[in-house]
Amino acid sequence: MTNKDLKLKAIQIRMDLLKMIHRAKTGHTGGSLSNTDILTVLYYKIMNIDPSRPKWEDRDRFIASKGHSVESLWCILADLGFFPKEELETFSQFGTRLIGHPNNKVPGIEMNTGALGHGLAISVGMALAAKRDGKGYRVFCLMGDGEQAEGSVWEAAMAGAHYKLDNLVALIDRNRLQISGTTEEVMGLDPLDEKWSAFGWNVVSLDGNSVDSLVEALEAVPTHAGKPTLILANTVKGKGVSFAENVPHWHHHVPNDAELERALDELSAQLEAYQQEGQVRL
Repeated sequence: MTNKDLKLKAIQIRMDLLKMIHRAKTGHTGGSLSNTDILTVLYYKIMNIDPSRPKWEDRDRFIASKGHSVESLWCILADLGFFPKEELETFSQFGTRLIGHPNNKVPGIEMNTGALGHGLAISVGMALAAKRDGKGYRVFCLMGDGEQAEGSVWEAAMAGAHYKLDNLVALIDRNRLQISGTTEEVMGLDPLDEKWSAFGWNVVSLDGNSVDSLVEALEAVPTHAGKPTLILANTVKGKGVSFAENVPHWHHHVPNDAELERALDELSAQLEAYQQEGQVRL
């Protein structure tokens, strides 16, 4: 996909996830909207995957450590054909595979996640296995910024640098909000880039809602042989829906009928602007 195609796709995924959350009456709306651009670039541009062969041995691996924001991931996997798109209608319903966190009974999901702080350690193990087996696949791990308060993240960070895992890319959805307030109020993280650099990682800080910046950075890794890469993706929680952006309440807020209609109208306007002008701000 071109970058323009990716921007268009991200709008469509946002519309799909909002409708899915509204229908299910549950979901993590703000964080899914903030990470949509990251996942869109990874799945449609960067990662070497094949939906018809979800267990292909040489596939790139993705671990959603911030598993609670799974809605964008479900919508992308369905859109790519890992499972029928109609199954999105069962999200969070009794007996569904599409629960509120990644579930490895679903094709395309490597590990059950959502207990924050575990995803990077899993990813380190996968990347180390690739190195020892002489495999060329890469491992991508998306974390939340509130998750950086977990000590296990930093144990895994030390291990990733120690084993020189340049086939490992960690990304932080740095939207600065978590369920109980701002990250800096709950547990101060800054300067987060300097902390990861001190742990031996190549750190790239960028606008995590900019498709162009994400593509440029992710196509360049590994920029340092023998070093894992940390993408510090500065995002806006609730991105794409004006009245949800940077609003803590939208961490777990389900849009009502009027809010859904308003949100879809805004996203439709972005879609139309993109189609008419060939560009849209995301």
